[in-house]
Amino acid sequence: MAEITIRGAGIFGLSIAWACSRRGARVRVIDPLGPGAGTSGGIVGALAPHVPENWNDKKAFQLDSLLLAEAFWAGVEATGGLTAGYGRSGRLQPIADEAALDLARTRAENAKTLWQGKADWRILPVDQAGPWCPASPTGLVIHDTLSARLHPRRACAALAAALRAAGAEISADGPDRGAVIHATGMSGLDELNRAFGRVVGSAVKGQAALLHHAAGPAPQLFVDGLHIIPHDDGTVAIGSTSERAFDDPTGTDAALDALIERATSAMPVLHGAEVIERWAGLRPRSKSRAPMLGAHPLHDGQFIANGGFKIGFGMAPKIAEVMADLVLEGRDAIPEGFRPTASL
Repeated sequence: MAEITIRGAGIFGLSIAWACSRRGARVRVIDPLGPGAGTSGGIVGALAPHVPENWNDKKAFQLDSLLLAEAFWAGVEATGGLTAGYGRSGRLQPIADEAALDLARTRAENAKTLWQGKADWRILPVDQAGPWCPASPTGLVIHDTLSARLHPRRACAALAAALRAAGAEISADGPDRGAVIHATGMSGLDELNRAFGRVVGSAVKGQAALLHHAAGPAPQLFVDGLHIIPHDDGTVAIGSTSERAFDDPTGTDAALDALIERATSAMPVLHGAEVIERWAGLRPRSKSRAPMLGAHPLHDGQFIANGGFKIGFGMAPKIAEVMADLVLEGRDAIPEGFRPTASL
């Protein structure tokens, strides 16, 4: 039986642990702060695709991962008994003007081929999009059926429960056993920055809010760069800021107030909704902006999975399978742009 040690219990570490455990490996996950304690323990959970144009390995990889997600999370929930809040609910985006409409039409045609008939990118009149729909200057919205949502914090808890039920160990400390995978987020990127004397990865702060509002099984919204995500527990998440400069990594401030105001302007039904939680965290962004996967640049014979940034949860099902292929079976299917050398 192969032994695997994964350092880091965020979404990458837990997902890779799950994929390895399902293949029969004996898995230990080590994180002094516990599952989902860092940025992976957030509240937004927008699993949204890149636009169907200028196709590349990163977009193709993400498409595969989003299509794998339903079965991935169903397996996690069935094993551990906790819900991740996953739902392929789709997404609506207002179309601002004629130029945006022309672009949306082009992307709709592209999606027919690039998304392989497994999801749609279409244009709808606002009055056909349902009651949970933002106003649109053109009276039209983009509706894609590939986008999904989950609750990040609950998803990490669900993965931890599934791993324990499958016999994996999750602990705060302990020795490495077998193959070692480092999925340590910003601390791992900082280690690389120090070792190479330059920026290999950096932190981008995000602020988000959770509101008490039961929208039902409604699509997520993307309005003027803002995600509005109805969850299945009677809440709506709003997020997030992208801050390169900050003094307080986990503090919320007027930037979040502005975010909430923009969301309630876009969806007046949210006016007066109770703000249940204000959240902020640092998202690990590699220099290449792609996930960093493969052989660890510093630890000989060990591996790295880092740099999830804004798309970590959406990429996790496919990353888990690719890393399990590499570590357990020696099969390397990592796209060139995802290798650590792309950021070094």
